[in-house]
Amino acid sequence: MTFKDSVPHAVPDLAIPGGEIEIHYEISDVSPADIQCLFDGLAGDISAASSNRLFVRVPEGLANRDVEVRLSADGVESEPLVIQVGARLCGEMHIVANPAIDPSDGSVILTRSGTRGQELPTTLFRIRNNEVEEISAVVMNPTGIAFDPNGRLLVTNRADGEVVQINDDDAVTLASELGVATGLAFDSSGTLYIGDRNGTIYKMSGLGDARDWARIEASVSAFHLAFGPDGDLYVAAPGLCSHDVIHRIDTDGNSDVFFKGLGRPQGLAFDAEGNLYVAACLRGRHGVVRIDKDGSEARLWIAGMSIVGLCFDSEGRVLVATSDSLFAFDVGVQGILV
Repeated sequence: MTFKDSVPHAVPDLAIPGGEIEIHYEISDVSPADIQCLFDGLAGDISAASSNRLFVRVPEGLANRDVEVRLSADGVESEPLVIQVGARLCGEMHIVANPAIDPSDGSVILTRSGTRGQELPTTLFRIRNNEVEEISAVVMNPTGIAFDPNGRLLVTNRADGEVVQINDDDAVTLASELGVATGLAFDSSGTLYIGDRNGTIYKMSGLGDARDWARIEASVSAFHLAFGPDGDLYVAAPGLCSHDVIHRIDTDGNSDVFFKGLGRPQGLAFDAEGNLYVAACLRGRHGVVRIDKDGSEARLWIAGMSIVGLCFDSEGRVLVATSDSLFAFDVGVQGILV
């Protein structure tokens, strides 16, 4: 039995523990059922295998970020390939949307959101110098997070349909009566847009007055918003099918479909070249999906379960949020910081 000369390769080659990757290889004189997949010596759970590819889940407990993967059968091992497994920055959260980068110091803001109406003693956190700090201001069910052009932190309170500004240990209401307020995004002029998962996108003036600006179909969980480098607003509104769309709304509030074919799309982020990254499921595979800037092609970029959001930082990292943890990848991608 031999693994043939070609080195196996993984699709994708970025993953969080529990994410399913696809490995392509060539093998002869062995049953696919006899193949093992070892991640730094730890066996991954293979869900399907053939003579030239397999699907395997990345195991928990990996100590290294760059992980060597080998295939093994009958005592013979393949040449190694290397994948990057996200470094866990924190756990025991309840994140429901994108984290955000504080422009003043590069620290990361994230949430412990809780179920709707649930009161928690601490709901906002900051990761700075690899340490998790509590933010004393309490917001009921914080969802969307964004910094305004002056560096002030704004958060949606979906329980009360509000946008609040965080001032050290206090949360000040800026706008209310916004339905189930979820996503937040600023356009290039500093105007704030708020997504009500019932179907309305609000546009808010600097005085805190919010008006209906656009309408799309309601969502079962949230609206996630991001402005692209083209100036249009992109919206993920997860539903209950595997063919959800990413909506694109122009400056006049007119909506069309940018991309169709995602399962439960959630957090959105753009890179500097205009490619869109979405926490979603694509063709039955879960993780972060990269969509070309013209919407023509999509591929799984990071494999992982329960991913709800992401953001890029100024150091070329992407920070990926699951429902309870935050992971970091060194990808060398320049993102649009929001």
